[in-house]
Amino acid sequence: MSEGPAQDLMGTVRRIDSLLERMGLNRADVLRVEGEGGLSYASGVPVEEVRELLRGERPVPAGSEVDVVEVDVVEAGHRRVVERILFLRATRLRASADGSRRAYSLAEIAAGAGTSAQWLDKMIKTGRAPNLNHAAGIAGFFGEKIEFLVAEPAEALDRVLQQIHKDLLERTVERQDQDLRRLRIAGPASEVDPSLGVVAYAARALADVPDDTAQPLIALIESVARRSREERAREARAALEVGLVHNDVD
Repeated sequence: MSEGPAQDLMGTVRRIDSLLERMGLNRADVLRVEGEGGLSYASGVPVEEVRELLRGERPVPAGSEVDVVEVDVVEAGHRRVVERILFLRATRLRASADGSRRAYSLAEIAAGAGTSAQWLDKMIKTGRAPNLNHAAGIAGFFGEKIEFLVAEPAEALDRVLQQIHKDLLERTVERQDQDLRRLRIAGPASEVDPSLGVVAYAARALADVPDDTAQPLIALIESVARRSREERAREARAALEVGLVHNDVD
């Protein structure tokens, strides 16, 4: 895995964490790794590898050793595509009439991808990835794009995280709009709702400013206030540590 995708991923994680703090949301709930709809399910990256990537670690590819000088890039790409196809088959299950769920048969997948079950079985056994048309057909059968099959782990996970960041950003802007409307409706003589925090005072001061101008200013004020709180917290911890040292000396 190259440094670029890993750095991009950690940047996305930091932006998500910032929005989660602003919205008061639980990180474990939003960045759930396991289960249907979780990060592993959505990216095609195994659960433990997702956890390692979120911690900023660079997992060694399965079946390889740290002292291996170089991995055949083409072979690794073929193996990744086949593993992702098997991942899709194991996680995108078909609902039966009795309410149970089962994996699609190779014949069902092959028919949906425009190939044969024999060819698909041979591909899985030999570990040789299909051509782009067949790969796109298999991904499409499971409701995914071809990128799901070919992206490196960090890229695959980052693509999912970017969508989460986009959704959180939209929710943050929507909440700011709601807070702004509440304050404007309440009028200047109303009491400020403590639950709105610094955005309440900013919104009141900018009550007559157009939304497209007010929103960036409110976001900036929130950012400055958050950094100020973090700085005060650091100073308090430092003061506490100094006090503990003095107590030990005494």
